Amino acid sequence: MSLELEQAAAQLAELGHPTRLGIFRILVRAGHQGVAVGEIQQALDIPNSTLSHHLSRMTKVGLMAQRRDGRTLYCSLLFNNVETLLAFLYDECCLGLPSATVPQSSCCD
Repeated sequence: MSLELEQAAAQLAELGHPTRLGIFRILVRAGHQGVAVGEIQQALDIPNSTLSHHLSRMTKVGLMAQRRDGRTLYCSLLFNNVETLLAFLYDECCLGLPSATVPQSSCCD
């Protein structure tokens, strides 16, 4: 199994949890400047310890980063990594299988 496939699988596995998917969506909306951890906690209405666990898992697989500004901790999506994941998922769109007997789709046209 390639490293690229393993990385994509790890990232998708983390996004498979409803809370982490919710965090992901908040980070997408926040854009490159990110959002304070406290705002994520308020939006999702979850305990700080639970949020910390989820943020750690997302950071570990390269979906997000954290930065401190004074006493405030900010989270931001690593958009380049997300774009790499999406490119990996779409890389072979509509190429068909080498031995496929079904007509090839024109989904990407």
